[in-house]
Amino acid sequence: MNNTNVIKNYGNKMDKIITVEAKPNIAFVKYWGKRDLKLNLPKNSSISMTLSNATLDGEPFKTVTSLVFSDKLNEDEFYLNGKKIDTSNKDEAKGFWIIDYIRNIAGDKRHVMLVSNNSFPTSNGLASSASGLAAMAYATVKALDLDISDKELSTIARMGSGSASRSIYGGIVLWHKGEKEDGSDSYSEPIKISPYWNDLVDLICITNSTKKKVSSTAGMQTTVQTSEFYKMRPDYAEKNIKEIMKALEENNFNSFADIIMKDSNNMHATMIDSKPPIIYINDISRDIINSIEELNKREGKNIAAYTLDAGPNPHIIVKKENIKKVEDAIKDIEGIEKILKVQISETGCRLLGDEESLIKEDGLKLIPK
Repeated sequence: MNNTNVIKNYGNKMDKIITVEAKPNIAFVKYWGKRDLKLNLPKNSSISMTLSNATLDGEPFKTVTSLVFSDKLNEDEFYLNGKKIDTSNKDEAKGFWIIDYIRNIAGDKRHVMLVSNNSFPTSNGLASSASGLAAMAYATVKALDLDISDKELSTIARMGSGSASRSIYGGIVLWHKGEKEDGSDSYSEPIKISPYWNDLVDLICITNSTKKKVSSTAGMQTTVQTSEFYKMRPDYAEKNIKEIMKALEENNFNSFADIIMKDSNNMHATMIDSKPPIIYINDISRDIINSIEELNKREGKNIAAYTLDAGPNPHIIVKKENIKKVEDAIKDIEGIEKILKVQISETGCRLLGDEESLIKEDGLKLIPK
């Protein structure tokens, strides 16, 4: 399969449409709080699993992004989920500036068209920024033919969105917080795991599909600046990283699940302790949390772990064999709009073929399909 669509040679360079697929990830130990706002350098390391590009029911669960640099463009153009985005609006065009960063590395002055679609709710605590910014960075590097390693690419994606650093890879991924001021040692890498963990599934309970009122970036700043509880958070998260790595090595799901739930609770406690309080969890989220706690108590061990990112939609991490038990435990909870069952993915960002491009040529123009 041909991965790039060469349109025509305008000027001195070839225009190549690059189409990329990226997936969200769900963090087991959370990233919350930055030591450097511009470079998106975290106060603690984090670990996550990259999710599959489709649910177990066959629904797509991914970001698809097409990008082209061309002399035919008079300005940069960005389309997200069918809407044209003002690239000068930092809130709407989150992370778009990393295209300039990569473009400067390549010494390329051409304008860019970027078209990106998410097949799941955007800006709702489902890591759309992770997959979106990972796809943006990956596609830009490929379009400009830069020889950049995945490790280096993860640091670039990180500057657009912290969690995007992890979505470069598949599987279970560790993002090192780093110590250097320039961020060169704050990168992600995949963790080798035994086949025991290959049937992990994330049951995502959609309790609210609207855009959240407080963005993750704003929420982090408020928490770091105002929460007394947060002072203990970075060290606690680093401790959890060590413990979860041990649980992964020992194939110990009971311990693994316990760490995930405690870490999520700890992070949200720092949010509630902020001024003003940041409360992403809703009543339905709490009912789901209570149901999982009761299920684990009945089983006499942890067979499922709830965790929430900066949003109201709980993720339940479970082995495939126990999905039915979890579904039975939460089936009577009112207000769950939908449950998305998504497996762990072996792959991170990847190139797609011409037939999946979101950009087409219309005469001498490039337009979004």
